[in-house]
Amino acid sequence: MSDTTHPGAAGVPAISVEHARKAYGATIAVDDASFSIAQGAVHALLGENGAGKSTIVKLLSGLTQPDSGSLRLFGEDARFSSPRDAQARGIQTAFQEMTLVGDLTVLDNMLLPRGQVGPSGMIRRRQARALVAAHFDALGMRDVRLDDEIGELDLAVQQKIEIARALFRKPRILLLDEPTSTLTGRDVEWLGGIIERLCAESVTIVFISHRLREVRAFCDTMTVLRNGRHIATGPVASYPDDEVIRMIAGRALSHAFPPRPKDRPGFGAEVLAAERISTSGKLRDASFSLRAGEILGVAGLQGMGQLDLFLACFGMADVTAGRLRVDGEPIVITSPTDAVRANIGISLVPEDRKTEALSLTLSGMHNASLPVIDRFTRGPLIDVARETAAVEAIFERVDVDRRALWTRVGALSGGNQQKIAIAKWLLAESRVLLLFDPTRGIDVGTKNELYRLIRAYADAGGAVLLHSTEIPELVYLCDRALVCYAGRIVSEIPADQLSEEAILRAALGAEAVPRRAA
Repeated sequence: MSDTTHPGAAGVPAISVEHARKAYGATIAVDDASFSIAQGAVHALLGENGAGKSTIVKLLSGLTQPDSGSLRLFGEDARFSSPRDAQARGIQTAFQEMTLVGDLTVLDNMLLPRGQVGPSGMIRRRQARALVAAHFDALGMRDVRLDDEIGELDLAVQQKIEIARALFRKPRILLLDEPTSTLTGRDVEWLGGIIERLCAESVTIVFISHRLREVRAFCDTMTVLRNGRHIATGPVASYPDDEVIRMIAGRALSHAFPPRPKDRPGFGAEVLAAERISTSGKLRDASFSLRAGEILGVAGLQGMGQLDLFLACFGMADVTAGRLRVDGEPIVITSPTDAVRANIGISLVPEDRKTEALSLTLSGMHNASLPVIDRFTRGPLIDVARETAAVEAIFERVDVDRRALWTRVGALSGGNQQKIAIAKWLLAESRVLLLFDPTRGIDVGTKNELYRLIRAYADAGGAVLLHSTEIPELVYLCDRALVCYAGRIVSEIPADQLSEEAILRAALGAEAVPRRAA
C-alpha cells in the first residue's frame, strides 16, 4: 500500500501539468496542455472522446511519458517510467476499460499486481483474504464473493471491484476514468459516498465523466480539453451546462434530443414481439410488442432482467417458456446467426463494445463488413472495391471519418468505435436494432449524433429496442418505455407520461403504471 504521509505544502497543487505534449505518430493526443489541481479537490476532466483525457490519465498513471513538458506532484517533479513508479508516488487509477483478469477470482484480482508477501516470498493468502474482506465490508460490498471469477460478474460489479482495488492501496491521488459508465442508480450513490469520505481524508480525485449531472454532484473544479488542448479550468459552479457543452464540443448543441415526429399517423406493423417469455437467467413472463418506426425504451436497475430480454431476442439466452414473434409469426431464434438473417433482421449493439461488439485488431472496414461478408464475395475471393464502397457509404451516413476504413479499430476513439458498432448493422440492413446502453462512455457531442442517428433510423421505418442507464435518454428519445423489476416487466409508460420520476418509481418497485396488452 502507498505511503499517505507528507501530503505536500499547503497551497501547492497536488497535480500540475505544464506544457505537456504527447503524439502517437501523426496524431497529437495532448498539445501544449497546462493546468493544475488543488490538494483535496474533486476535479473533473471533461472533453469529447479523443480530446486528450485518457492520455492525461495515462501520463499520470505511468503508462506513457510526455514527449515534452512536465508533471509535478505536490510541487515536486514527476516523470514515471512505469505504473509502479506512479503507484509509489501515491497515484492509483480505476480505468473505464477495466484491467481486471476475467479468468481469475475477485480475491486474486484484488491482489494484483502484488499481494501481501511473507518472508518466504509467498503470498499470505489467509491474511490477504481477511484484509480484502474487511475492505469490502467498509465499502458496503459484502455481497461480492471473493472466490467468484471476475468474468462471471456483471459489468457494474466489475467496475465496483476496479474502484475498490484502487482504494485498497490507500491513494493520495485517485484517478477515476469514467467510473459511472456501467453504474446505475444506487451504485452511483455508492460512489458518491466514497468520494465524500475520500474528500474528508484530503485525497485528491480526478474524475473523468461525460455525465454533467454527476460532475455537478461530485466535483469542485473542472478542466475542459478539446483536440488535445487546454480550453478552461475553474470552479464547476462558474459554468452553466450550455457553456460547458460549448467548450467541450466547440459548438452549441441547441437540442440534445431530436423531437418526436408530430405529424406521423402512427407506427407501422409489429416487427418483433415477445409472449410471456422466460429465460434460464433472470427474466420471467415478459411480454412486449415493437412496431416499425418505434423506439421502445427498456428501463431498470442493474440486474433486473433487461439484459436477458435483449439476449433472448438475439438468440444468446435460452427461452425456457413463452415464445417470440417476428412479423406476427412465432419463431425460434437459437443463435445470433439466426437473428441477423435477412428474413429476420435483428441486430444487437451490446453494452461492452470493446469485448463484445468489435474486433479491436481489425480495421473499421473489416469490422463493418464481417457480418455480411458473403455479400461481397465472388467464389473464394472478396470484391474489395465493392466492400470498400459499401462500407464507405455507411461510414459517411454515421459520420465516421474515412480513415477508419483502414485504421485498426482499437486506435479509434470510443465514439467512433460505437458508431462502427452501429454502422455494421446498418450495412446489414437490419430491421430491428437492439441497443443496450449505446451511449456508455460517449462524449456529449457524439451522444447528440447518436440520438439523431437512432431517431432517423426509426423515422425511416426501423424498429429500436433501447436500454439506457441514463434515464433522460429514455424520457426524451423513446416513444414509450417498459420498466423491469425483479426479472419482470412491471410497467409500460406511454410517451405523454414518460418522466424520470415515473421510471424511477417503477424501477425501485413502487406502484407501477398499468400495462397494456402486448
